[in-house]
Amino acid sequence: MRLQTSRIRPMTPQRHRDQFLATVADNLPLCRDHFRLILALPHFPETKPGHFIQIACDDVDSESEPAAPVDWEPGMRPNLRGREIISPRAMLRRPFSLAGRRNIGGRVELDIIHRVVGLGTTWLAALKKGDTVGILGPLGNIFQLPPTNGTALLVGGGVGIPPMIYLAAHLAQSSAVAFAGSVTRDLLPLAVTSDADANAEPRPCIGEFSAHGIPTVIATDDGSFGYRGFVTQALETFLDRAEPNRPTLYTCGPEAMMKRVADIALSRGIPCQVAVERAMACGMGTCQSCCIRVRKKHPAQTPLPGSDWCYRLACTDGPIFQAAELLW
Repeated sequence: MRLQTSRIRPMTPQRHRDQFLATVADNLPLCRDHFRLILALPHFPETKPGHFIQIACDDVDSESEPAAPVDWEPGMRPNLRGREIISPRAMLRRPFSLAGRRNIGGRVELDIIHRVVGLGTTWLAALKKGDTVGILGPLGNIFQLPPTNGTALLVGGGVGIPPMIYLAAHLAQSSAVAFAGSVTRDLLPLAVTSDADANAEPRPCIGEFSAHGIPTVIATDDGSFGYRGFVTQALETFLDRAEPNRPTLYTCGPEAMMKRVADIALSRGIPCQVAVERAMACGMGTCQSCCIRVRKKHPAQTPLPGSDWCYRLACTDGPIFQAAELLW
């Protein structure tokens, strides 16, 4: 599959998903395993919080390499050659939520926060300024902003924190509180500007959120920073104490965490939007690999007529779903 470069792309901005070649503007270590990858492009379709992109975690010219011949004679061990055999390769694109976007100096910059956990993210962590990266996007649906005079409660865990950062930048007209959780402090992919409160009291302690006037509650499993315990426990502690006006919950992170946030929201009658995490091979509804079960409003309708549930795709029907829809 051939990636189009800026030399043959029309000068007018595109409105729909497409393949692009991006240039690495920076690749900054944030903590022990996390990096902020900044990708620069001449232009990119409009994006909003909730959108994601698929990144080809391999050299952009590797797809044009001819297949290596196999030398083999009956009874002999074959002499195998080729990059995909000699060394491991990330054959499929990886999905990443957008952590931010800037339109500056006649170009677009996209922020991606990733954690090194395998072959693809190891390749991403090694990228240098000036390297080129193939991306596909923008993909997925978007968060719906809270009602007028409402309060946004942003709950992110681990690599589910990035879409909360992007959402925070669009909440200038709403009050908000951010909740961020990690196993320990040195796995927190955020800029700490002051101490976090150990009793789940929101403070302007995280640069990415305080830049938008949003205080933050930090929770670490081991108590090394902020509240000791799960971020969902910190959320419940906050809600037991505070009465936010017309709250809306937004969450992304490990599935067990999101399910608990959804349960908290449903038990308290709080609207909740969930950015689900699923392995995706294509990101655009072709491979059908990111199925998720949801409730149907009308059981008699297709698909699965007569059933009160059906499958949806996280990549095209989501990744944002209402908590009340999801069947975990």
